[in-house]
Amino acid sequence: MTDPTPNQAPETQSNPSNKALPGPLRCLSGAVVAGGLAIALYSLTSSIASNFASKPIQSDNFTVVNITVAVRTLVVGTSALATGIFGLIAIGLAALAIQVLFNRPAAPTDAKQ
Repeated sequence: MTDPTPNQAPETQSNPSNKALPGPLRCLSGAVVAGGLAIALYSLTSSIASNFASKPIQSDNFTVVNITVAVRTLVVGTSALATGIFGLIAIGLAALAIQVLFNRPAAPTDAKQ
């Protein structure tokens, strides 16, 4: 009872540096999904921006105009940020697929010799 948290044996502990890379097909499928989401979000961003541009603000109150502009900017900016993030993810996954395809790791060597 002196050691409340017993340690596992070193053979059963997982080593994160020994994890295998995902296959190129898995990377490419992730890139396709992320690219599709980026295209859909780009279409949504474009639609939101054109909708906001076509409807002028119907108020003479300076505070209302400022709040409306801030909300419109926030909505379009958030949508554009999500579009950019998913686009970069798609590019990164496609590059990872190419890297994994050309740099296949050698057979794992046994650490205990």
